[in-house]
Amino acid sequence: MCDDMLESQSVWNLKIVEVFVAMRLETQLVFVCVSVWSATGHRLETYKQRRFRRETSVNGQSQKSGSPIFRRSPDMTKSPVTKSEQLLRIDDHDFTMRPAFGGPPIPVGVDVQVESLDTISEVDMDFTMTLYLRHYWKDERLSFPSTNNQSMTFDSRLVKKIWVPDMFFVHSKRSFIHDTTTDNVMLRVYPDGNVLYSLRVTVTAMCNMDLSRFPLDTQTCSLEIESYAYTDDDLMLYWKKGNESLNTDERISLSQFRIQKFHTTTKLAFYSSWYNRLYIHFTLRRHIFFFLLQTYFPATLMVMLSWVSFWIDRRAVPARVPLGITTVLTMSTIITGVNASMPRVSYIKAVDIYLWVSFVFVFLSVIEYAAVNYLTTVQERRERKLRNQLPCTCGIANPEEDMMMTACYSDVDPNTTGSYGMPENGGRQERIMAQLTLVEVQRTGGVKSTRGYVNIWIDTHAIDKYSRVIFPGAYTLFNVIYWSIYC
Repeated sequence: MCDDMLESQSVWNLKIVEVFVAMRLETQLVFVCVSVWSATGHRLETYKQRRFRRETSVNGQSQKSGSPIFRRSPDMTKSPVTKSEQLLRIDDHDFTMRPAFGGPPIPVGVDVQVESLDTISEVDMDFTMTLYLRHYWKDERLSFPSTNNQSMTFDSRLVKKIWVPDMFFVHSKRSFIHDTTTDNVMLRVYPDGNVLYSLRVTVTAMCNMDLSRFPLDTQTCSLEIESYAYTDDDLMLYWKKGNESLNTDERISLSQFRIQKFHTTTKLAFYSSWYNRLYIHFTLRRHIFFFLLQTYFPATLMVMLSWVSFWIDRRAVPARVPLGITTVLTMSTIITGVNASMPRVSYIKAVDIYLWVSFVFVFLSVIEYAAVNYLTTVQERRERKLRNQLPCTCGIANPEEDMMMTACYSDVDPNTTGSYGMPENGGRQERIMAQLTLVEVQRTGGVKSTRGYVNIWIDTHAIDKYSRVIFPGAYTLFNVIYWSIYC
């Protein structure tokens, strides 16, 4: 029994020792914490005292020297201690919903700064434009306290955490936001909740062009901006400053076009519901000088070159035939080159009318020589037939005929034979002098003969002579009508 009592006494003693050790450790830990807190508080107090003395001394010196330097009031927007997410209370709101959800539509103002018009393609029927697109709206969930009403500016990282308008470009083929050296996106938030959201975009959009007057045409293209999901019941798009919301760089220039004007409009588009749509219209006038040098002048010169054959002798076949063929092939090459750079439209363009009419004039000049050559051949055939019918008998009578006409061809001066059969125009003609012998055989057996000279004039250059006037006159009339209609 004594042993049990001793054992229980030992157990109690051990427990008392453990409790004492634990209490001592806690006491030491509390002492250490108090010491650290006291040292920290002392350092903080010392830092505040030094800062107060420094500001006091600066203010005192400034007041003594008369310098207008005053102490600025603290601004929470510039404080490095407060995080932007905490200041804007992003975690306290659901930004998947638009501002004032369930209420009236939120107005979103838009303005655009056009940086450049890169390309205008007639083949693809599109244009490429680089612009700064800025949105303005108010989201009270992003309001924050500020003593001097200064805004805060953020980059694209915060854009992914809040609500922004879901704008897209209608009828766009390709578009992208510039990301060199970083994403060209800017978000600026004001203390009252007003937001400015700006981004730099390059977009390639469709432009339906009417090329019926090409290259003397004027084209109007449009860039259309619309909300993808929100109808006019939830979001109201408008130009922030009306037509002044669209600004352009004065250095914008295009190689083939002259920019006449930019203007804006607003309309409603209906799919299954009504959507607000903003339009940027720009009118382009095509420069004509390039096409004058590359198309119109060469075609006109080829037509004029085809007229040279009218002054070449009809017997010079090796000269006139290659000239006509060369001009025809050159016109075909010009037409093919122009159509190769144009879309395959189903209507006739202004340049097609000019080129094909010029081609017809060149082709008709070849046909004209074919007609001249054919008529000359027919005429020579008649001359040979006439010579065969009028052999040179020189007075030899044929007793079987009552009268007979014979001819001897000679180089008789036409001035001594009169002007019988000479054309009144007095032009240069080919002459065939025929000496005719009229032999009259009398039935009584006597022969009576008379001899005379007759000029036979054969005009084989009539077609060339008229073509020298008709072709230039008709082509000049065509040019007058063409340029008066399309210019």
